[in-house]
Amino acid sequence: MERRLAAILAADVVGYSRLMSDDEAGTLAALKRHRADVFDPLVARHNGRIVKLMGDGVLVEFASVVDAVECAVAVQAACASTADTRINLRIGVNVGDVIVDGDDLYGDGVNVAARIEAQAPSGGIAVSEYAHDQVARKTDIVFEDTGEHELKNIAGPVRIFHVIAKPDAATATAESAPAPVSEKPSIAVLAFTNMSGDPEQEYFSDGISEDIITELSRYQDLFVIARNSSFSYKGKATKVQDIGSDLGVAYIVEGSVRKAGRRIRVTVQLIETATGNHIWAEKYDRDLVDIFELQDEITRTIVTVLPIRLRSAMIESSSKKPSTNLSAYDYFLKARWLYYQTSGKSRDDVLDLLAQAVETDPKCTDAYALTATVHAYSVFTFSPIGDDPTIAAVENIERALASGEGEHYVHTQAAHVYMICGKHELAKLHSDRALVLNPNDIFAATNQGMITTYLGDPLQGVDQLNEALAHDPLSPDLFFEDLAEAYYMLHDYENAIEIFQRWKNPPVHTYTHLAACYAQLGRMEEARHAVEMFNEARPENSDFAFYATAHARLCKRSEDADHWIEGYRKAGLID
Repeated sequence: MERRLAAILAADVVGYSRLMSDDEAGTLAALKRHRADVFDPLVARHNGRIVKLMGDGVLVEFASVVDAVECAVAVQAACASTADTRINLRIGVNVGDVIVDGDDLYGDGVNVAARIEAQAPSGGIAVSEYAHDQVARKTDIVFEDTGEHELKNIAGPVRIFHVIAKPDAATATAESAPAPVSEKPSIAVLAFTNMSGDPEQEYFSDGISEDIITELSRYQDLFVIARNSSFSYKGKATKVQDIGSDLGVAYIVEGSVRKAGRRIRVTVQLIETATGNHIWAEKYDRDLVDIFELQDEITRTIVTVLPIRLRSAMIESSSKKPSTNLSAYDYFLKARWLYYQTSGKSRDDVLDLLAQAVETDPKCTDAYALTATVHAYSVFTFSPIGDDPTIAAVENIERALASGEGEHYVHTQAAHVYMICGKHELAKLHSDRALVLNPNDIFAATNQGMITTYLGDPLQGVDQLNEALAHDPLSPDLFFEDLAEAYYMLHDYENAIEIFQRWKNPPVHTYTHLAACYAQLGRMEEARHAVEMFNEARPENSDFAFYATAHARLCKRSEDADHWIEGYRKAGLID
């Protein structure tokens, strides 16, 4: 039985039975509009996962209770500002232990949230005592203590707090902000054009666009305009420059859907609004087997690739700015690009950029997280930072987690750092949390494959890595390493060699992996050549024994560690 701690938001529509009795069709239509325009985008923006719908109710899981309560506040603010007064919600938030069964959740953590929701006033929010204590210290939301309550089928009284005041920052609705609230990339997804000549296919083209909006909202480093605003241009011939000005966005995504027989073609383009330049374009041709599976597949592929292309455009834009005008986010963005493009070889420049990021903004959690990764990964570069780089790595990742507990990027880096430190259970915990927060991020997905491999299941690791990489065929070479290592651990040395040889500019340590593969196959001349390449590229006076120990620490199972050491020994790298 799998358990985890989660923040649970329960919501339902006030007077739903009466509304359905008065106007069944109108109520259902209003409820669907509310979900598409308000509730779902705000849940995604606050890193939530809709667990299930229950008629007029909904259950949502969050990794962060702050995200859960701020989402509740934003939803109620949106309801209060809408012209349609039919959809009026009660919301309850609790933090507790839950039982995981597939995509569903059970247990007291869920039951208490549902009972607390019933105690909320119409249009209001009720939270448990533990949820209140966590949120009150980290936000300026004002609560009223309503005392202890006996709840049906819940053992013992529960202290409940009501939200009675909403800070300005929390009352942003799904449609607010025609101008960006930060210097992060701002983007609007326009309604895709139905070019099928079949009005009944309109739902499919709209569905693709809506799904892309929802899934892009999971990226905390993107500012995504809500559906209502971006769909207002549907069917209108409007210049992208005007859309950018109206919505306050730097980029737009537009596309089209064409159905012909049993085939569907979806095209998508990323456009810079200031210039009208096309930054990226792609088309996807698919067989129409299951329309909903197809929609999910295309959406997943697009939202995996789009943020990567968008960041590249942002890096190019920031490189044109005078260095004195760079923001913390620009510094971080350039550092991340430099680190991954050079396979960690420019780490001093990277650390300098990250230091400038946190100096500019001491709350730049992403910069602390990447700083932790740079220190941790240095154990594999034959030039470790200090005697024990993992000390600084853990300090920085803990600082990042302290204020960025709801950010998938922070959890992705935490998983990587803890894995290098040999803290396997913590690595798995943060990897899982990163994917709950954002299942579309290719770094989080490949990280999961690497962790699965080193925890002792390389077969599943290969499947996870291949599935992740399939969504971005142009992914950086650095992703090859995890897949090649997984094949080595499956004793599939031929496949591992083929993958290593794709890498155009590999880090120095990968030559030792290649040598181990050749040695395991008895191809000793090629193994010796790989060792020679390693010796030519390695820093002077570097210690391979230190590296081998660090690499073995990744392995949870002793037999996997022994397998790597055996390969190194056969290749002549160690005695």
